[in-house]
Amino acid sequence: MPYETDTAGASEASSARRQVRLVTVDSGYAGQRLDNFLRRELADVPKSHVYRVIRTGEVRVNGKRAKPDTRLAESDVVRVPPLRAAAPRLLGGVSPDLVRTVAAAIVAEDRDLLAINKPAGIAVHGGSGVTFGVIEALRAARPEETLELVHRLDRDTSGLLLIARRAAALRTLHALLREGAFTKRYLALVRGKWELGEKRIDAPLRTDTRVNGERTVQVHVTGKEARSDFRPVQFFGKRATLVEINLLTGRTHQIRVHAAHAGYPIAGDEKYGDAEFNATMRSLDLHRMFLHAHALEFTWPESGNEMSFSTPLPAELAAVIDRLTDLAGTRRRRSNAAPARTARPKRSRP
Repeated sequence: MPYETDTAGASEASSARRQVRLVTVDSGYAGQRLDNFLRRELADVPKSHVYRVIRTGEVRVNGKRAKPDTRLAESDVVRVPPLRAAAPRLLGGVSPDLVRTVAAAIVAEDRDLLAINKPAGIAVHGGSGVTFGVIEALRAARPEETLELVHRLDRDTSGLLLIARRAAALRTLHALLREGAFTKRYLALVRGKWELGEKRIDAPLRTDTRVNGERTVQVHVTGKEARSDFRPVQFFGKRATLVEINLLTGRTHQIRVHAAHAGYPIAGDEKYGDAEFNATMRSLDLHRMFLHAHALEFTWPESGNEMSFSTPLPAELAAVIDRLTDLAGTRRRRSNAAPARTARPKRSRP
């Protein structure tokens, strides 16, 4: 709960601070450096956050900005801004391993955004039988920030996921998503030789919930508008094709359902895929769904700055491509198609 204190050294509960506090320095703390004083006062707040609020001037001594090495005198009044404690977040049950995994998956950041290369098997948020996901882990790792998901990825899909660091950025990005001004491209391995060329699949999708609570999606005339652009990238004989998908709308399971609807289910998709094809791909050491969000692009409307992020296929998926390429090569079926666009992560905005 929020509280205020009049004198440093008084006994208070160690809880999140949600109000500005004016702390009067008593004789026991006279001569101490400001940073050490605050770190004692804010023992449950990350050290980096303590130094940040000093640097930005949110901490004041007698109404004036001060440096970390400022020596305090008896009766000085220190303004302490509202801060959120780290301990409650970290003790909320988020696995330290999950926190480390997600923190290590950050590939780019600026004042507005974090770009995450999400591993397959991790949900973007808790719910539906999963207690914690990417967003909970990031909030545990960065308790001083207000982080929100910009969009979502299926649990079994790997790749680029954006997190907003400011409310204004979140509003802008959601508006871009609604307007279709957001480019999201995926790579998927599908069954058979893709015969449709560059193909737009325009098929409405409806979400149904079964008795056991499992959510499924199907093409249905009463569903919501859903459009996906597919293009073949690399052929592996008649066995499989690597395709790139430009997602024009963002419905639940859209790519997976559209691919299956077109007759080309995604490898490793246990819900909408083909059991025989999945078994064949397991023999090639594919043990997850082959769907990876590899590119994101948008332009900030106010500044005109273009943002571009891309990530290569994860090692386990790239290894499957290598095995398929070897098989296709021994039978002289290697395609001349251009390789997938999988440059290293980058961002154009300064």
